Amino acid sequence: MKILLLHQYFLEKNEGGGSRFNEMTKVWSDQNHKITVLSGMVNYNTGLKPERYKGKYFYEDKNFYNNVDVIRSHVSEAYNVNFLGRLWGYFSFVFSATYAGLFKVKGKHDVILVTSPPLFVGITAFILSRFKRIPFVFEVRDLWPESAIDTGVLQNKLIIKLAYWFENFIYKKASLINVLTPAFRDKLIEKGVPKEKICFIPNAADFSLAEAVQNKFDAQKFKEDLGCCKSFNSIG
Repeated sequence: MKILLLHQYFLEKNEGGGSRFNEMTKVWSDQNHKITVLSGMVNYNTGLKPERYKGKYFYEDKNFYNNVDVIRSHVSEAYNVNFLGRLWGYFSFVFSATYAGLFKVKGKHDVILVTSPPLFVGITAFILSRFKRIPFVFEVRDLWPESAIDTGVLQNKLIIKLAYWFENFIYKKASLINVLTPAFRDKLIEKGVPKEKICFIPNAADFSLAEAVQNKFDAQKFKEDLGCCKSFNSIG
């Protein structure tokens, strides 16, 4: 299968943060699937753009992992300034990723997988789905706009109304919606999304990684190096 993944915050190699989709693409590639990732240039945690991306609108990492190509698209550096800057950061990615998806992504794909938030990546998914005539699967990692309203990020009533309208539009156009929690599934059903359109795939952990570390881990030496044993003895 050939997968086109839209993930604005897909991590760089050895970058800290939520690496869920980095790990998933590795697993898919090991299963002989071919993945193309459309991602942004601005780091989610720092709001900064690495030097190698500055002055560029697109940056292609061929064979980022085995069978995984990454195309980085422009994101405004106003992303971390204020609410309007972040909003423009979202939409600048929508515009650049849509262009990249239409003109930079080569070959035929079987499905578009888009993960949110931000919800606006659904615009890119919808446009590419129509032009490329392939379905898109929409993943909900956090309920939006509810989360933005609860945290005070969204306060303008008109923007809130438009956000709810757009959310409903994307849910209707997606071929399948994946949620990470049962509560999200229940909430979407309350919103009128057909339950047969929703699948529940929660976050997971690869225990083989922990087992590999555990086989080489000397717990006693680790505690001694940190001085924990001395601390516990002094308490006793």
